[in-house]
Amino acid sequence: MLPILLGLAFIVILLAVVLVGQPNDFVVSRRTKITAPAEQVFPYVNELRKWEAWSPWAKMDPNCQMTYDGPPAGLGASYAWVGKKVGAGRSTITQSVPDQLVRFKLEFIKPMVATNTAEFTFQSDGSQTLVTWSMMGKNSFGGKLFGLLMNCEKMCASQFDNGLAQMKSAVETNKAAVRA
Repeated sequence: MLPILLGLAFIVILLAVVLVGQPNDFVVSRRTKITAPAEQVFPYVNELRKWEAWSPWAKMDPNCQMTYDGPPAGLGASYAWVGKKVGAGRSTITQSVPDQLVRFKLEFIKPMVATNTAEFTFQSDGSQTLVTWSMMGKNSFGGKLFGLLMNCEKMCASQFDNGLAQMKSAVETNKAAVRA
């Protein structure tokens, strides 16, 4: 019995050492160029109802229930979500600089509790806009443990890539339709 208890104690200590060695902070960031000026791209992020046209989570969980609060766009605009596949949470715009930046407070409730920051930056590059989508936050003990089981950065990055591709398509398709 003693060898089993010593073995379990060794595993617990090893796991604790590995978790302590995990980074306390994380950043996931992806970018794309959209063939449109920043003033045409910016509303797709700043006006929360426009997220339905490009959000990777809207497509992943079409039965997700969305609730909007505050103004329709800009500082204080907020939406909450509840869905079987995407969990539950709230996103609130905490900073909005026209055609340059939209920053959010992300509050995840399910399947894990966490509060992170997300932001979109828009940089004009000739006839294109470089859009960067980033999320940053603290790695809690639970987050570090979850990170040992799943590559959260890779999972988020692929969702960001998917969302940015859908945003690019929505903006460029709408821009072409407006010109026609």
